[in-house]
Amino acid sequence: MNQLIGEINKIIPGARLVGGSVRDYLLGMDPHDFDFCTQHKPDEIELLVKSSGKRTYTAGRRFGTIGFRHDGKFIEVTTYRNEVYDKKRQPDVEFISSIEEDLSRRDFTMNAIAYDGQDYIDPFNGVDDIDARIIRAVGDPTRRFKEDPLRMLRAVRFLAQLDFKIEEKTYRSIKKNANLILSISKERWMQELDKMLVSDNVAKGLSVLADSGLLKFIIPELALQIGYGQNGDCQELDLFEHTIKVVEKTDNDRELRWAALLHDIGKPFVRTENSAGRNDYTFHDLIGAELVDGIAKRLKWSNEMSKNVEMLVRHHLKDDSPLREANSASR
Repeated sequence: MNQLIGEINKIIPGARLVGGSVRDYLLGMDPHDFDFCTQHKPDEIELLVKSSGKRTYTAGRRFGTIGFRHDGKFIEVTTYRNEVYDKKRQPDVEFISSIEEDLSRRDFTMNAIAYDGQDYIDPFNGVDDIDARIIRAVGDPTRRFKEDPLRMLRAVRFLAQLDFKIEEKTYRSIKKNANLILSISKERWMQELDKMLVSDNVAKGLSVLADSGLLKFIIPELALQIGYGQNGDCQELDLFEHTIKVVEKTDNDRELRWAALLHDIGKPFVRTENSAGRNDYTFHDLIGAELVDGIAKRLKWSNEMSKNVEMLVRHHLKDDSPLREANSASR
């Protein structure tokens, strides 16, 4: 990483690695993104990159970001900036000269660190929080979440991906402001939910998604399972606890994990009591498939994904269902 930082600095003097790239580096993970920040304005960045003989990508120019490829990696360099959010939560960008001010606008302390190859700029003690595996909002968490409510869902996603915990004040603010997630587009929800569902700690993520109150705004049909006593199979678990176990035991594939999450979505809607006084859920698979269709439309799934997940839920009780083994193992 230090070699890469040095090479980028030959193109853009003073550029620093920043954000999730630094976090992943500190965790010993291969960064997926290579984000740099600099005092140079976008026009200056573009000129410096072109002077090195490289092609620039300027789709993010209005946000101060210029992209280019270097040694097989896609690099994004962004001018130090401040963001002021309007009533529609669209940021107005102001370019600034202070890296500390730039870092102060970021979501979590673990993402508010810059690194120049030798020294860390860490005004919010993000390195300590990474060492302690803590997700902590930068500054006032309520302000951060009101600026962009998706950050609440990102916190849960990071928790599941990194096996971190959410700092108490930050978590209280998520619980208090969970309803604000409704102002965010479903496409942005899906980016976070997909990453969470295929994470190694998906059970932890789903538990916190429910406990935080976010789930009841995102998939209210699924939230009905929380605390729902089954009085039948797997009666030692409530229905949502059973669902979490099925997801956890299902192969790490996006559509399979979504089907596992929604496989019993129909149960609260069909429950009857049999002659032995036990709950009966006949046809919950069929009703569940119909509910999946509505959820898919609401979450803006592709037609292909909607069809595949609906089919998996409809047939999850069959012997050849890819969910069958996980379902049986979770009773």
